[in-house]
Amino acid sequence: MLSKEQIDAFRRDGFLVAGNAVDAKQLAGLREVLAGWVEESRSHDAPFGEPAVDGRARFDLAPEHSADAPALRRVNNPSEIDETCMGVMRDSAMTGMVAALIGPDVKHHHCKINLKLPGSHTEVRYHQDFAYTPHTNDDVVTALLMLDDMTAENGCLMVVPGSHRGPMFSLFDGDRFTGFIAPGKERALREREVPILGRAGSVCLMHTRLAHGSEPNRSASPRGLYICVYSAADAFPIARNPMPSRNEGMIVRGRPTRRARLAEAVIELPEQPLRASFFAVQEEAGEGSVSRRTDA
Repeated sequence: MLSKEQIDAFRRDGFLVAGNAVDAKQLAGLREVLAGWVEESRSHDAPFGEPAVDGRARFDLAPEHSADAPALRRVNNPSEIDETCMGVMRDSAMTGMVAALIGPDVKHHHCKINLKLPGSHTEVRYHQDFAYTPHTNDDVVTALLMLDDMTAENGCLMVVPGSHRGPMFSLFDGDRFTGFIAPGKERALREREVPILGRAGSVCLMHTRLAHGSEPNRSASPRGLYICVYSAADAFPIARNPMPSRNEGMIVRGRPTRRARLAEAVIELPEQPLRASFFAVQEEAGEGSVSRRTDA
């Protein structure tokens, strides 16, 4: 599914953008179901829907949400409630690409849809996924499937090439869990950031330790991502899943194992979110702090 050059680029940079991660039918199905959820969100004024595992709302709304201008920003574990989402997560070209990077034995950790509708204020402060979902080793890949064209104007993902080979940054300010890297260190990272751009149906395959963030959507076009997190079968979580799912641990390629591969590391364990999404965690911790745009 991937060439040697693509695999080498992922190892070097910590990310890879590849086209044709799903077929036209799968992409159309994902977009249709998401449009239905956006429409449903108009009748709510707070996060809604009960996930199967931990009781937190499945659908998260940004503070600026209204019936006239919906701002649905997160759907937790959509593969639990939609067959198209399940099919893409389990068996698509995207899944095969992940297996080429960390396979042959691959399992699912969690999935979500992150959405920035026009007029949404959602931004994502810089962080590394591994700090939220530490495992016994870092053969963990976040696959970000583009449901819309991702552009510089609609809040595209920003990444720091090679940062997956550097240090793990704390997501704490003293004893307080903020969910983002300290502003001074974020400034230094952003000096090396590059945008992830692509057409709908493409995927950004991202190493779990890669530093990344994103700005709000300043365009008239939506930016939706179906995000699936996978690990090698011998990578086992060492902290509770922040988005627990009944599909956690599902083998999507190869076979399961009872042997955990241990990588030597010192890992700071995260605090578990009580809100519907980590967007609210970052927003609350960032109140009164310097914004990302000012830091730049």
